[in-house]
Amino acid sequence: MVMNREAARSQREPERRPRGRPRRDPADAQARNRLIRTGLEVLTEKGFSAAGIDEILRLAQVPKGSFYYYFDSKADFGTHLIEAYADYFAAKLDRWFLDETLGPVERIHAFVDDAKASMARHDFRRGCLVGNLGQEMGALPEVFRNQLIGVFNDWQARTAACLRLAQVKGEISLDQDAAALAAFFWIGWEGAVLRARLERSAIPLDAFARGFFAALCLKPEDQDDV
Repeated sequence: MVMNREAARSQREPERRPRGRPRRDPADAQARNRLIRTGLEVLTEKGFSAAGIDEILRLAQVPKGSFYYYFDSKADFGTHLIEAYADYFAAKLDRWFLDETLGPVERIHAFVDDAKASMARHDFRRGCLVGNLGQEMGALPEVFRNQLIGVFNDWQARTAACLRLAQVKGEISLDQDAAALAAFFWIGWEGAVLRARLERSAIPLDAFARGFFAALCLKPEDQDDV
């Protein structure tokens, strides 16, 4: 009899939903991903200040009133874009820097060639999201600063690891400071990307790459004469 009463009660009572935020429909995740992807495309070309939310919503084909369903503010959207770009670019660096079919220095050459081809594919209109935001930092939310620095530090660490392997392989001198070389690479590369966008040409990228790889080949005793 008790079991019958319990069964009847379970039939009458509606199923209780777990507490917390309601589950999002898969379509919601797809719309959010479109906003992130479109935001990356727009910001790598225009920058954060010039990018309008309305334009991104239109290009992503997401209803105008939906933006604040996914993000608290434009600044919150920006932090998610930086995170997404950092993940994307870290995977790109790993694809080249961890490629055991190539020598360590050759891996950096391959990354440079790939990045140059990517810029050319977009007619040099798109740059580096992190570099773009770094140039705008004076007018951007302060929360971006440490996030951008962290991304650059991550890229430098991956590059330094590749350069240290090059030292182990005897491709560059053990006397070279791999961390300093990696910092020099990213400072110079971001400047070359900026100039390439300005000139709509790969010439600045090639000029920097030649100088960087020439410096790798210098012996310590030769550097004093440069």
